[in-house]
Amino acid sequence: MLRYTLMRLGIFAGCLVVVWGLVYSGLAPRGLGASNGMWIILLALVLSAPISFVALRKERDRASVRIVQKVDRVKANLEANRSQEDDAVDEAAKTQGQASPQA
Repeated sequence: MLRYTLMRLGIFAGCLVVVWGLVYSGLAPRGLGASNGMWIILLALVLSAPISFVALRKERDRASVRIVQKVDRVKANLEANRSQEDDAVDEAAKTQGQASPQA
């Protein structure tokens, strides 16, 4: 997952440099007043999203498989703990049932 995130940040950084160059060379419009920095970041985000979607498809699939495996492992551990608790409660109930005097 970290690798995918770093690759996304790399694509965004590349787009940011390209957009910055285009804006300051006059090929792309400038933002109004003091909003030029925000305009450049917004354009870079808009450009990097579809590029990341296409270029990082395999890495995203690998990351999702790892996440699913981790979630399945956590679910299995929770189920194992739940069954251990149920066994302990059943054992305690049996012990209490045998220890109580019957009239």
